[in-house]
Amino acid sequence: MKKPTLRASQLITTFGPGAMVDLPEASVLIAGLDHWNYDPSQLLPIDEPRLVAKLSDQLGRPKLTLRAPPPANDRPQGLHPAIVAWRFPKWYVVQEAVTSKSGYRRRRLVHANALDRDRFRDDDGKAKSVVPIRFVRACTKGHIGDIDWPAFVHGAAVCKREMWVEERGTSGDLDAIFIVCACGAERSMSQAARMQLRALGNCNGDRPWLGAGNREACGEPNRLLNRTASNAYFSQVMSVISIPDTRSPVDDVVRSLWEDFLCDVDTLADLKKVRKKPTPAARLEGLADDAVLTAIDRIRAGASGPARSVKEVEFEALADAQDEMGVDQPDGVFYARALPSTEWQGTITQSIQRIVLVHRLREVAALVGFTRFEAIGPDIDGELDLGVKSAPLAADASWLPAVENHGEGIFLQFRATAIEDWLKRPEVIERGTVLQAGFALWKRDHEESSRDFPGLPYILLHSLSHLLLTAVSLECGYPASSLRERIYALPGCYGILLYTGSPDSEGTLGGLVQAGREIVRHLGRAIELAALCSNDPVCAYHHPAMHDHQPLNGAACHGCLLIAETSCEQRNEFLDRALVTATVEALGAEFFGPCAL
Repeated sequence: MKKPTLRASQLITTFGPGAMVDLPEASVLIAGLDHWNYDPSQLLPIDEPRLVAKLSDQLGRPKLTLRAPPPANDRPQGLHPAIVAWRFPKWYVVQEAVTSKSGYRRRRLVHANALDRDRFRDDDGKAKSVVPIRFVRACTKGHIGDIDWPAFVHGAAVCKREMWVEERGTSGDLDAIFIVCACGAERSMSQAARMQLRALGNCNGDRPWLGAGNREACGEPNRLLNRTASNAYFSQVMSVISIPDTRSPVDDVVRSLWEDFLCDVDTLADLKKVRKKPTPAARLEGLADDAVLTAIDRIRAGASGPARSVKEVEFEALADAQDEMGVDQPDGVFYARALPSTEWQGTITQSIQRIVLVHRLREVAALVGFTRFEAIGPDIDGELDLGVKSAPLAADASWLPAVENHGEGIFLQFRATAIEDWLKRPEVIERGTVLQAGFALWKRDHEESSRDFPGLPYILLHSLSHLLLTAVSLECGYPASSLRERIYALPGCYGILLYTGSPDSEGTLGGLVQAGREIVRHLGRAIELAALCSNDPVCAYHHPAMHDHQPLNGAACHGCLLIAETSCEQRNEFLDRALVTATVEALGAEFFGPCAL
């Protein structure tokens, strides 16, 4: 059988270390980075100093590097795959069902130790196929393990008799699934899902993706987890847009020697040793030691001057640069041109200061860790949420898996005065109070999170971004799920970057840039989409503080604002179309008034 394969981007976003993967004949757990089989030369370095500097600082790893996941390279049969995975869970269910005395359908529950060549042999000696049981235990710290089924059914009592998974109905609901023992003891799976019962006990800190027996102190209550559920694995990814820099020629030389010779140079003595080697001696010839050491410090720090957030640097590059940025060449990583204001000025765009067509861009995304049950991404500034305890990718790794995507985009810069004047309106202040009340409700249930209320400018731009993504996708040639956003809501700096990308070095075909030339029409369409939702008036009158299921959103639902979570930087949270234009509730808090259309 051909070995299963994963795309590099899947290892970053969906199936990284610690994730469960269903294969045709087994269920496996992706092993940690330090268990992968690879030739170090296969791990191609990804050069993005700004991202490396941020991650090194926030994770406390000064020697951190980013590398592409190892390729399969069509290894011959018999060789271990590059990405190691171990079978998980260890409990299985026999596929052949029997009928109990009560008339219910039941299947035998067996441990891996009872299998013979991946088959279970019953008393009649017949080999029967098995499938992994779909339930495991996990905790909010990412730990995971098999459920102790005998203990679940019997408690402290010891019983080694046969057990079955019995289905007392056709719905598949937990209320209809029972674990039954031959001794007569039984327990419903619905009890395993009730946190207050603590039916699965406390977590013992198992981290099987880091190796057999790897665990840490925990004690959190175990929670029932369906192996294939969407909340079984949430990758924690940090990304940046590569931007042109103004580094000196010395920086270019040092960067070309960085990985092989200069990354460990700290002192003048270290540099003199390196200069004795043929390659660096040739390239560093004529460059002063002080200049080289300064360049090394600058590259190691990622940038000169005080540390700035990821998005602050990106916004400044897009908003403050000349009309043309970067170099227009096939292998370039960034090229953008400002759209002349004569092509887009009008009533609907009077709050816009600048529009930039990004013909070529490069995004680098690195996998940092993961969580279970609840997704935690970067904050609104693009930084890691340091208040979140994410599960590690390896026991001790000096590198992180990363991918680079090439594509195109549209950048809209908004006038700071327009947004600041809008914020002063009484109706906007009142709407902000309502949205903050919803956030306070969410915060009450997430006390451990360091997440802050993003502010009304962010919610406004985020909502408008979703509407623009929908409007643009109808004509640009890309499905909406392939488009992504970056929202810039910094003090005095407001903007939206809509972009798309793919791992192919050729990038994309220009449909998004062409849509940028028609931005006035797309913006008008986006505002129209915000005015009325198919779920109105329920959607428009949604009160975040009165609805526990959606406390971070105002007027937002799948009929209007919610899009594919892969496209949204906040997983469809912090949205409210009432801030964009007037809805049927007529709050008066809209940024685009009736005269805008």
